[in-house]
Amino acid sequence: MLMEARAPWEAAALLAAAPWLSRLPPGDGHPVLVFPGLAASDLSTLPLRRFLRRRGHWTHSWRQGFNFGPRNGVLQACRGRVQQLAERHGCKVSLVGWSLGGVYARELAKELPHLTRCVITLGSPFAGHPRATNAWRVYEWLSGQSVHDNHEMHRQLREAPPVPTTSILSRSDGVVAWHCSVNEPRAHTENIEIAASHVGMGVNPLALYAVADRLRQDPERWQRFDVSGARRWFFRHTAASRAAGA
Repeated sequence: MLMEARAPWEAAALLAAAPWLSRLPPGDGHPVLVFPGLAASDLSTLPLRRFLRRRGHWTHSWRQGFNFGPRNGVLQACRGRVQQLAERHGCKVSLVGWSLGGVYARELAKELPHLTRCVITLGSPFAGHPRATNAWRVYEWLSGQSVHDNHEMHRQLREAPPVPTTSILSRSDGVVAWHCSVNEPRAHTENIEIAASHVGMGVNPLALYAVADRLRQDPERWQRFDVSGARRWFFRHTAASRAAGA
């Protein structure tokens, strides 16, 4: 948890990296819906959305205030938001979720694959027991729901959506254990590892770089993130087998 104190430095690093990030190739302008993490609101995702807007995307917030868990009506409203944006823009929507917001993004993509272009999660706990995070007590208190051993639910959350799905994770995440953010190997899944805190991941320049790169991918010719060349100093792929043995 002490590593989470890095978040202000990550925000400062984003300012320093702005000239470098501005040289990234622009996106194709398709819509992107961004979901905040537990106990966070759209304000927390504003830097990420502004960055993606400058890269040419139509970015949208979830417009449900603070994320207090999947209370009654939350997922229904999220589903309606995806449908609304797909109809407005006339194309599929990319779903980007931070922490718990990434779990929403994955589940919505499973329900609405015909409306979802890709899914990108940042430090999202979909692959392990909820108590493997340092936020499970806060989750129970805010959501009013108990974290329990529901093996069928855990199996469902681990299953990746049927669209290109990227998990961005950090071994030094002080809130979500990194192995809880590892996709099982599929032709359309990947895990990109960076050095980041949990609360700073939405402003971490490496995370933003990876998100922008993934959004530029054509889903019909999707390829995993390239970690060769200079990128190997900052990024690496994480395999599910390594996570299981960690």
